[in-house]
Amino acid sequence: MTEPALVLLHGGGPGVDAASNWASVRAGFDREFSCLAPDLLGFGTRIAGTAGLKGPRAWALARARQVLDLLDRHGLDRVHVVGNSAAGGAAALALLSVAPERVERAVVMGGAGTGPLPTAVPFYDNPTRESMRATLARLVADEGVHKGLLDELTELRFGQALRPGAEAAFRSMFADDEGGPPVDLAEIGTPVLALHGERDRVSPVEVSERLVAHLPHGRLHVVAGAGHWIHVDRPDEFTKLVGEFLSA
Repeated sequence: MTEPALVLLHGGGPGVDAASNWASVRAGFDREFSCLAPDLLGFGTRIAGTAGLKGPRAWALARARQVLDLLDRHGLDRVHVVGNSAAGGAAALALLSVAPERVERAVVMGGAGTGPLPTAVPFYDNPTRESMRATLARLVADEGVHKGLLDELTELRFGQALRPGAEAAFRSMFADDEGGPPVDLAEIGTPVLALHGERDRVSPVEVSERLVAHLPHGRLHVVAGAGHWIHVDRPDEFTKLVGEFLSA
């Protein structure tokens, strides 16, 4: 790879996969970076073989090991990482903890799973298309602007969320394992940019404020007018912010 390597770690909603999660910004990143975007353990093509994992800590650390295996297979010693929300963001933080020498800079989104666990499991307590549509609608600032995309993703993710093993894996991600945070944030020495949408309805901005307060080299940028899916609501601004930070 001649361009800087960038690993894109998707979010953790029901039925998600890497390709659909990053579709709005993948072309922009591909112009500047050599990108890898794996399906994370428990989602997409990586549901099988995850039995036994329980709670956010175990899943984040397992995904960090998954990323390390990916880097080794591609012969990459050092990369940039972008981690989305409670799956990709938490995995990125875990990676910074267990293998800081492998990451140059990192961007995390939507609080990176450092907020409280949800009070109810999204979608699976009422596994209908209507429930999936409502779950996805909360991720953007203005549902009306993205109606076509939300309709398309509802069909895609409804089917993927009902694959064998998907529900059991998803529920185990939110089990209260009483293990505490996946990592000691104060020990992370890597520069980290935390991006948070001003109109995020999933995780309030205060979650990212607390996150960066504990990161020695963390900083926060709140994206005006964006919801939890910053990369969907503000794709051009998102790629610009990420590109400038990673290239600094």
